[in-house]
Amino acid sequence: MNIVFIINPQAGNGAALSAWHKFAKKIGFDHEQYVTEYPGHALKLVEAFKERQQDMLVIGFGGDGTMREITAAAAGSEQLTVASISAGSGNDFARTYGCFRYAAEIQQYLQQPQAIETDVGEVVGDPRQLFASSSGIGFDAAVSQAVNASHMKQWLNKIRLGKLSYFIFVVSTLLTFQTFRLTVESNGEQVHFDDVWLATVSNQPYFGGGMKISPQSKTDDGVLELTVVHRLPRLKLLAVFGTVFSGSHTRFQEVVQLSSRSFLLSTDRAVLRHIDGDDAGVSAAHEKLEYRVAEEKWRQAKLQ
Repeated sequence: MNIVFIINPQAGNGAALSAWHKFAKKIGFDHEQYVTEYPGHALKLVEAFKERQQDMLVIGFGGDGTMREITAAAAGSEQLTVASISAGSGNDFARTYGCFRYAAEIQQYLQQPQAIETDVGEVVGDPRQLFASSSGIGFDAAVSQAVNASHMKQWLNKIRLGKLSYFIFVVSTLLTFQTFRLTVESNGEQVHFDDVWLATVSNQPYFGGGMKISPQSKTDDGVLELTVVHRLPRLKLLAVFGTVFSGSHTRFQEVVQLSSRSFLLSTDRAVLRHIDGDDAGVSAAHEKLEYRVAEEKWRQAKLQ
C-alpha cells in the first residue's frame, strides 16, 4: 500500500507546516508528500491519485477543510483509504473519524490495514458539494465566516485558546443576526419553521470545534440529521449554545431534530451557508437546496 501525505500549510492558522516538519522526522517508511498551494488543491491531488489505480493510504495533515476535500475526492474509490493527522484549529473530523497521532501508529496500521465504508453528505447542485461532517444555513454559517476571516483566531491559537474564538463570534454575531423562515420537505412531508436561527445537516455529531450539535448522528447509517433552532430569544440562544458541547441542547423545545436520507430546504430571504465550516456561499430567497446522502462512499482507515 502506497502512503501519501497531503499537508495544508495554512491549517491551524499557519502552524501546520512547522508541525509537519517535526512529524516528518519520525517517519521511517516510504511515502510521498504534497503541500497544498490553494483551496481545492487537495481535492485535485486526490482525484489524480484515483487515476493511478493503486491501493493508497491518503493521510491529510490539516483541519476539517483539508479533510473535506480529501474525502470528497476519494468518495467512490475502492483503492483509496483516507486517514488524518489533526493540524487544524477545529478538528471536528478527527473527533469522530479518529486520527493518527504518531508516525509509529501509521507503521503499526500498515501491518494489518483495515478500512470501513463511510457515508458522505451531498448538497445537490452544479457543482455539487460533498461534506464529511456537516453543512448549514444561517447563524452557524455566519459565525464560521466571521471566525475564518478574523485575525483574533490566529492570536488565540498561538496561546492555545483557538476554540474560544468561536464562542466570541457567537456572542458578537448574536447581536446582529436576523432570523428567517425555513421550509423543510422530507419523507413526503412539508414543515415550516418561523424565527429560525440555524438549520444544520449533519453526518456526524460535531461542528464548530467540538460542539456536539447532532448527538445521534452516525457516519455509516445511510441517513443525515437536520437540526433546526428556532423561536429563541437572543439571550436564551446564548444559553443553548452553552449546552451544545455536551449535546444536552436537544432537551430544549426550540431545538428540533429530524432524520432522513434527504432534505429539501428553502428560506424566505438570502442566508449564508457553510460546508464543513468553510464558506459555501448564499442560499438565495426561496431557492430549494437538496441535502442528501451521496451514492458514493469513502473508505475510512479503521484505527485501533
